[in-house]
Amino acid sequence: MRVGILTGGGDCPGLNAVIRAVTLALLHADAATEVWGIQRGFWGLMADRLQPLTAASVRDLLDEGGTVLGTHNRADPFAWQGHDASGQALDCLTRHGIDALVVIGGDGSLTIGDRFSRLGVPMVGVPKTIDNDIEHNERSFGFDSAVAVVAEALTRLKTTAQSHQRVMVLETMGRNAGWIALEGGLAGGADAILIPEQPFDLDRLTARLQARVQEQGHALVCVAEGATLSDGTQFWQTGSGVARLGGIGQALTDALAQRLPGTEVRGTLLGHLQRGGAPTAFDRVLSTRFGVAAAQALRDGAFGHTIALQGDRCVRVPLSAVSGRQRRVPLDDPLSDCARVLGALD
Repeated sequence: MRVGILTGGGDCPGLNAVIRAVTLALLHADAATEVWGIQRGFWGLMADRLQPLTAASVRDLLDEGGTVLGTHNRADPFAWQGHDASGQALDCLTRHGIDALVVIGGDGSLTIGDRFSRLGVPMVGVPKTIDNDIEHNERSFGFDSAVAVVAEALTRLKTTAQSHQRVMVLETMGRNAGWIALEGGLAGGADAILIPEQPFDLDRLTARLQARVQEQGHALVCVAEGATLSDGTQFWQTGSGVARLGGIGQALTDALAQRLPGTEVRGTLLGHLQRGGAPTAFDRVLSTRFGVAAAQALRDGAFGHTIALQGDRCVRVPLSAVSGRQRRVPLDDPLSDCARVLGALD
């Protein structure tokens, strides 16, 4: 068997650990298997950019951040630069004799993978997103690493907030799903957590922060980039000609500074710090489990499925069940209830 592996979408801690696990598991099961890495996601199929992966080349990747294969978060062969280049990608697979493909990616990459699967490409998916928002999957690798960064940032911001009696606003990733802000906010002791799934009222937020400042002299706000005001307002940035959710941290900092006279309000944007660096021990183990499960699915011929974590077990879910869908924070989720009981979430 000759297997291709690609990493699509944004980078995150744990990608290299999955590449390592898939490769080592396949080679351990059958030394005659060949594993090829496709560079920069689906772009590599269109550009014919492949590289061999061996046990020696992947063995030390477990704790390395990023992806040695590179990635491209806008390389959709079905809509590439105004035309359908999927045939070009299929030709690449045929030319190199790739018998099966492992797609490691988020909802966008898995949706593309599902389309290729429907065209007859033997395909197994591995869910990747620090946002933790892939349907039918309880935990994505990279998420724990991102939450750890948020929690540490809030812990550090708390000391300066206490010293200067400030309100500190921290903006995290989370366009449509607020898992990072919710879990990171709980781990970092945020006084207010703002997520896309729960629109917030600025007057109520101001009153809550006033109470916290009077009680303890400072306050911490953890806000997801896609958080929404109760009137439906969201904040967008248009750098590089592409509109992206973001900027709510600074907008909220400015608004609170006006509403909290006599209290200094400062904002911090974590941005890509949440994506970078080595994966946590949890993510290294989860990535390894996903990679081994993907290799076994390939050997079993369970194509057209993605691996998912359910009840601490790696299971196989049809790609069609996750394609084009997102797992958002339910308002009755135990974490939401916990934050609400603590007064951090409306």
